[in-house]
Amino acid sequence: MTPSEISAETLDPSLSSPPSGTLYVVGTPIGNLEDMTFRAVRILQAVDAIAAEDTRHTARLLQHFQITTRQLSYHQHNRTKQTPRLIERLQRGESIAVVTDAGMPGISDPGGDLVAACAAAGITIVPIPGVSASITALSVSGLDSDRFAFDGFLPTKTKPRRLSLETLARETRTTILYEAPHRICQTLADLARVCGDDRQIAIGRELTKRYEEIWRGSLAGAVELYATRKPQGEYTLTIAGALPAEMPILSEAELKAELQRLIGDEGLSRSQACQQLAQHTQQSRRELYQLAIDVEV
Repeated sequence: MTPSEISAETLDPSLSSPPSGTLYVVGTPIGNLEDMTFRAVRILQAVDAIAAEDTRHTARLLQHFQITTRQLSYHQHNRTKQTPRLIERLQRGESIAVVTDAGMPGISDPGGDLVAACAAAGITIVPIPGVSASITALSVSGLDSDRFAFDGFLPTKTKPRRLSLETLARETRTTILYEAPHRICQTLADLARVCGDDRQIAIGRELTKRYEEIWRGSLAGAVELYATRKPQGEYTLTIAGALPAEMPILSEAELKAELQRLIGDEGLSRSQACQQLAQHTQQSRRELYQLAIDVEV
C-alpha cells in the first residue's frame, strides 16, 4: 500500500463505523502538551462526554486544543456513584471518554473501576494510548527493561508499607514506583534500608516538564542527595531488581555454549533460548541476545 492509498479508515477503522455506546480510555500528556496525540484530540472532540478526574485541570487541556465537549466529574471520591450512571449512559448509546489529570487512566489513577464495570456489562472499550510516567521513566533508567514490575505508590500505613518493602527487596525484576515530594526522602531511606545501599536506582522528576531531571546512582547516593536538596515535583523511581544468590554467574563462553545447546539441540529460536536462559542466570534477555547473534545454528 502506498502512502496515497492510506485513508483515515485505514488508520482507525472506527472512523468509518463508530460503534455506539463506546468507552474510550484516553491517555493525556504528563507534562509536555506536545505529547498529545492526533487521535486523542479527535476522540475527545467526537465523544458525547468526557469523564475527567479534575474538570478544572482538563478544561485547560481542552481549551488548548479547542475541544468543546462537555465534561463530567469522575474521580476517586465519586466513582461509586458515577460508575453506574456512566454505564447507563453508555448503554443508551452515548460515547464517553475517560481521562485523568495526566497519563493513562487506571494506572495509579481513576478509571480502572469504570473499565472493569464496562467490561462486565459487555460495553465496548477502546484504548487511546498515550504517555505513561512509569514506561517513560523505565525507558531512560539505564536499568533492565526486559522484565519489570509496577507497584504504583507504596502504602502509607506502617504494616502494609513494611510488607510491600520486604516484597520489593526480594523482587528480581526492575520495580517502578511513584512518589510525592513530601514522602520522597522517607521512601528513599526505607528502600536503602531494605534493599541495601548499593542497589541502583533512577529517579525521574517532573518528567516531560520544563524542569525534568533524571538522576542515576545507588540508593545510598540518593539518600545523601536528598539530605541537602528540597524535594520538588512528582517523582518516578526505577529500582534495580535483586540478584538471587542461587542464580549462577556464567562466563561468556558458558553462556554461548548453553545458547548453542538450546538453539541447536532443542530447536528453540534465538529469542526463545534467550528468554529461557534469562530465567536461570543473572543476565538479561537483551544481553543474552547479543551473544546469541554469534551462535551458529
